[in-house]
Amino acid sequence: MSASAPAAPADQAQPDPRRWKALIFIAIAQLMVVLDATVVNIALPHAQADLHISDANRQWVITAYSLAFGGLLLFGGRVADLWGRKKAFIVGLIGFALASAIGGASVNSGMLLGARALQGVFGALLAPAALSLLAVTFTEAKERATAFGIFGAIAGAGGAVGLLLGGALTEYANWRWALYVNIVFAIVAVAGSMVFVHEREDERNRNRLDIPGVLLATSGLVALVYGFTKAEESGWGSGITIGLFVASALLLALFVLVESRTKAPLLPLRVVMNRNRGGAYLGLGLAIIGMFGLFLFMTYYLQGIKQYSPVMTGVAFLPMVVGMITGSTQIGARLMNRVPARWLMGPGLFVASMGMLMLTQMHVDSNYWTLILPAEFLLGIGMGTSFMPAMSLSTLGVQPQDAGVASAMINTSQQVGGSIGTALLNTIAASATASWLTAHHLPKGTPNPLAAVHGYDVAIWWAVGIMLAASALVFILVNAGRPDQHVVAGSGADQDASVPVVMH
Repeated sequence: MSASAPAAPADQAQPDPRRWKALIFIAIAQLMVVLDATVVNIALPHAQADLHISDANRQWVITAYSLAFGGLLLFGGRVADLWGRKKAFIVGLIGFALASAIGGASVNSGMLLGARALQGVFGALLAPAALSLLAVTFTEAKERATAFGIFGAIAGAGGAVGLLLGGALTEYANWRWALYVNIVFAIVAVAGSMVFVHEREDERNRNRLDIPGVLLATSGLVALVYGFTKAEESGWGSGITIGLFVASALLLALFVLVESRTKAPLLPLRVVMNRNRGGAYLGLGLAIIGMFGLFLFMTYYLQGIKQYSPVMTGVAFLPMVVGMITGSTQIGARLMNRVPARWLMGPGLFVASMGMLMLTQMHVDSNYWTLILPAEFLLGIGMGTSFMPAMSLSTLGVQPQDAGVASAMINTSQQVGGSIGTALLNTIAASATASWLTAHHLPKGTPNPLAAVHGYDVAIWWAVGIMLAASALVFILVNAGRPDQHVVAGSGADQDASVPVVMH
């Protein structure tokens, strides 16, 4: 544009010609974060033996990461809005890589746990920055559907791919490479983002940071995640578990009160009070509760009951990965501009629940090809179909200045949902296993494959119910029409204003 030409209005700004190349590197960063949630799980037994971590402390290799990540996501999203998303994205990548290097070089348990917590801190900055960059880069409806389809496939399938990669690295290299591999991802993503990722200066939120909101949200979310962790360890009725849940409820209630009265809130309530975004956050969070618990049980079942190697366990999850990629890119992305989001998310979550329902029939001698493979594929295709519209709805119509915190909310629902699901369903499974042993007059703690599989089946029934509830809530709450005429994040208009949006 020449110097004499008038500037184009914000809502008529031309799309960045490098946006599709930028998507590649944003997706690589998202893959790194999602992989890390599961790649360490398979490596954990080897790390425990190498660093002489006690059974009581081994859970902290996972929990230190999830506490920092889940507790700081809203803060990370707000920092991305304040600093600029590209800067937050690059700082998050570099910090995550350095923390991974420290973890891989650990010489004792304290060093590893500290590194995992540091990974969570930088992950909480990186994840919302990545999603909000996507939201403000792709504003045209058809392109947005394709971009979020790719991003949703990575978000959905990355956890299962992490199990495969973790098994291969652990078996053929050593557990430390489950952490070192992040350095490779980060270097590629930083180099690409420096060249191809672009952000407009006028899309930043330059309001002062809401410190009371940061403290209340972080402490409330940490108390919630830690409460479920302690429930798994100490029981639901223990004083510390109940105290953490009560503290979390009070802190989060106070957070909502403060946010409603603060001039520049950490989480503008308009972001979550919109029924479509709120429905996406709640529906996906519930779905993740069931899905992450299932990852845990299937890993135990395949390695402990079926005696699969770490690599074969990862390979056994591939039908779920294929289903997720198919659902996200071939169903979700193709239909997103043709049907309302509820008719993708609701049926998708229902199909996923049917895959879980099949797994309630799992026995010690169940055949992988006739039961587990089709169940995994159904779960994957249902979740993949749901992920993409949920990701897109999470930032639909927000002001560009709120894109970071809106993106953080969808990540928060996933992270907190995963932590809750792992603790909740594992506790249910352990209780059902103990009851089976008692009913068969066997001492508690007796290793018994029949008892273990009974526990998994009972917990999976609960996961089916949670997934069906998620599907129902989406049908009730989400009422957005086709997005081809929606105002979207980054387009220069504010859907949260009182002017109605044209929908089909």
